Amino acid sequence: MRYLLRDYVEKLIEEDLVRAYDLNGMGDTSIGLVTYDSRKTGKNGIFICKGNAFRAEYLREALNGGCICYIAEKQYETEKASAWIEVTDIRRAMPVLAEMFYNTSEHQVRLTAITGTKGKTTTAYYLKAILDAWERKKGGRETGFSTSIETYDGKERRPSLLTTPEALELHEHIWNAEEQGLSFFTMEVSSQALKYHRVRRLDYEVGVFLNISEDHISPAEHESFEDYFSSKLSMFRQVRTACVNLDSDYSERIRKAARLAGKVITFGTKGNPDIWGHDVTIHKDKISFRVYCDRFHEKFSLRMHGLFNVENALAAIAAAYAYEIPVECMQEGLADVQVEGRMEEFESRNRKLVAIVDYAHNRLSFEKLFDSVFKEYPDYRIVTVFGCPGDKAFNRRRDLGLVAGLFSDQVYLTTDDPGTESVAKIAGEISRYVEMVGCPCTTIEDRTLAIRKAVECAAGKTVVLVLGKGNEGRQRFGQTICECPKDAEVVRKSILQYDKNCMRTVAMGSF
Repeated sequence: MRYLLRDYVEKLIEEDLVRAYDLNGMGDTSIGLVTYDSRKTGKNGIFICKGNAFRAEYLREALNGGCICYIAEKQYETEKASAWIEVTDIRRAMPVLAEMFYNTSEHQVRLTAITGTKGKTTTAYYLKAILDAWERKKGGRETGFSTSIETYDGKERRPSLLTTPEALELHEHIWNAEEQGLSFFTMEVSSQALKYHRVRRLDYEVGVFLNISEDHISPAEHESFEDYFSSKLSMFRQVRTACVNLDSDYSERIRKAARLAGKVITFGTKGNPDIWGHDVTIHKDKISFRVYCDRFHEKFSLRMHGLFNVENALAAIAAAYAYEIPVECMQEGLADVQVEGRMEEFESRNRKLVAIVDYAHNRLSFEKLFDSVFKEYPDYRIVTVFGCPGDKAFNRRRDLGLVAGLFSDQVYLTTDDPGTESVAKIAGEISRYVEMVGCPCTTIEDRTLAIRKAVECAAGKTVVLVLGKGNEGRQRFGQTICECPKDAEVVRKSILQYDKNCMRTVAMGSF
């Protein structure tokens, strides 16, 4: 159903969000659109004025495009007569508006939220694969999900720009999933989405808390680790069944906060979790492990490299357990998942060179990745290619420099969304920490050239780690987003050249 403009005002008043308003005689107009994008306006729309980058010209474009009302935290002078609603907090207002416009207050699709410092994307893919296996068995449809890589809601599949979309997009996806008859919708939930209320008014049947480590600390993100951690923990207020990783740092605090949910399921490899993973082994390029709980004691296999992915798999199993999914569907779902840009492995013909492309971009993900590489490739040299973003997460420059420097034989520093900062400045700050622990360090600003150099100079048995971007094919310079080759594409071409060079060397040696 479509609501009238006055219905939106009444709802915002009910939520104690309205400071002042004037409907300008348009209260009985049926609203056909709610948007914050002045490029996507239409007849009888409501336009939301939001964000630090908002400019009055956007409002002018929206009104000229057919919007009849704007909602903002202050009043604007407009050339065209319009209704307006002044609210106390535009971020809190957005999910209220989204829920009304898309009629998602009583949706039937079952929502899962996944949060944590690392592993959200892989866990979402793991859980989706399990749920898809269950739906196939019942003759149902593919399930929906929203990740930092892509979103599928039954109506469309598209690349993602944010880990967690804004409230309007989220509720549109849920509405699409409902309309298309999807049973499940799994989503990554970032700390920013929780802090800025993007996921408010969503009721999650299951919520997964993977882990926590210091990250996203900057004036543009979280002012402190406590702010970051508390934002993550607030997810439990919207969750019916919480799944908590007992292997995580601060697990006891996470577990206590999880009591806000109606039920708590624990998972991990330590302590006494409800979902216990053990007997982890690597055999013929596959990771296997056993899982014990009160319903089964079974063996699982993973296609993806990285021993830390056992933790992500246990999280997905815990969520599936909460949904009472049969264990054979869990096993089937996990057996063949490969996520683009996550532990993607490439190997030279002579098998002396292995390159791994991964999204690892914070201290926790670096530590777990290096630990896994040491165990999976015990007699290989390690060469690491990475950078740090500009304008945010300043702690990464120290943390990633120290971790990479400690565990690498060579580091190449390069570009990773520098924003308004220069690559040379960012790399200079990182290199101090890399060199502090005695690791050779070279800066090559062109990311493609840095990857090529790392592969070209690989000597003997070497693992080249290309970290930070995953499957992203774009870089942010200033306020501009530029298209660029994906790391996997560059690695693939570089290894082909490496193979040709090796063949040429062998041929010359035969004369």
